[in-house]
Amino acid sequence: MAKTYANNLSEWGAIPPGLPSGTLAGGKVRAHTAIVTLAGQASGDTIVLGRLPPGDAFLGGIITSSVSLGTSTLAIGDAATAAKFRAAAVFTAVDTPTLFGKAAAVGVRQTVDGELLATVGAAALPGAGTLAITFLVGNA
Repeated sequence: MAKTYANNLSEWGAIPPGLPSGTLAGGKVRAHTAIVTLAGQASGDTIVLGRLPPGDAFLGGIITSSVSLGTSTLAIGDAATAAKFRAAAVFTAVDTPTLFGKAAAVGVRQTVDGELLATVGAAALPGAGTLAITFLVGNA
C-alpha cells in the first residue's frame, strides 16, 4: 500500500528523513484574543483585532458573541485581504464558541507584520453586546 505524508510532514519521507517545520508540528501554539464592545459599528468599518508577526502561522480561530449579529456580516482578515481567515458571513449564534478558518490560510507563515482586522458588511453591528475573536497561531 502507498504511504502519503501530510504536506507539512513530507520531510519524514525524505532520505535521509528530516524534521518538519515547528510551526505546524511540535511547535508552540499561542492564542491572541480580542474583546470588542459592540456599539453599532457601521457597514464598511474595520475593527483592529491584533497583530500577527512575521513567522507566525494562522492555525484557526474562534468567534463568540453575547448577542446575535443579525443581518450584519463579518469578514476576518488583514489589510491586504479582508476575508483572508473568514469570508464575510452572518453570525447569529449566541454564547456559542464557533471555529473559523479558511484552509488556504492555515499554516501559512506571515512574512510581514500585519494587523488582524474584522470588516463589517451588509448592515451595522448591534448597538450593545460583546464579541470575542480568538486567533490560534503556531510559531516554531
